[in-house]
Amino acid sequence: MPELPEVASRAREMQQSLVGKTITAIQVSQPKSLNVTMDEFQSALTDARLQEVTYHGKWIFWDTTQGWMLLNMGMGGEALLRKKGELPEKRRVVLDFDDDTCLSINFWWFGYVHYVPEGELQSHKMTRDLGPNVLDLTAEELAGRMKGKRTRVKSFLLDQSQVAGIGNAYIHDILFLSRLHPLRTLDTLDEQDIQKLSQGIRNGLLPSLSKGGAFYEVDLYGKPGGFTGDEIIIGYREGKPCPNCGTTIEKIKTGGTSSFVCPSCQKLG
Repeated sequence: MPELPEVASRAREMQQSLVGKTITAIQVSQPKSLNVTMDEFQSALTDARLQEVTYHGKWIFWDTTQGWMLLNMGMGGEALLRKKGELPEKRRVVLDFDDDTCLSINFWWFGYVHYVPEGELQSHKMTRDLGPNVLDLTAEELAGRMKGKRTRVKSFLLDQSQVAGIGNAYIHDILFLSRLHPLRTLDTLDEQDIQKLSQGIRNGLLPSLSKGGAFYEVDLYGKPGGFTGDEIIIGYREGKPCPNCGTTIEKIKTGGTSSFVCPSCQKLG
């Protein structure tokens, strides 16, 4: 699933390559990905000019002259800038532009392409309650969002209403870099722990962001991200030695999900 490094990379690419284009036609082969009817979506955004592209959490926001288009790639997929007549075989939504190019959007499993009228973003149910982008928070701001909570640290980081952008792909390395066990509760973290967590978030996300995201996602032109599986530190490395101390990495159950931890570097008690 695309997380902050992939989503932010796609938004940056779209800002560089798509702003100024006008949508001349829209093809939809998966209407269930829309939040309005296909006719409403096409009517609302045809002839709209793209003004700016930003991101929030796992969503990409297109600000157009006729309202907003919101894109969430779900479990993964491709948003490819192609010339008309060179569309990939698999596509769910295609936006034709006024310069003989088009954007072909495909979802591997599920995804969303939503329309929101100008001035109504706060009413969009799937994004209105998102917390701030996690990389935008200082350690002090992160501490403020944690104050008074007894939530487990992993659950807090994955809760998009608290901090937006982290998912199951990067969480294991973030917690390892922070030397925190995923089952630690927020009320047990001191100021030093939170400083380490803030730095761990940055060290866990920025290397991938600097390389256009993970290798299993592709950019606007179909090129895979530069962050490879070899750069994952302990995530999904059950049975391998910890790169810090040599202790065997373990896979444990943490609520409804699994976590990969070094039992020596990430002590629960």
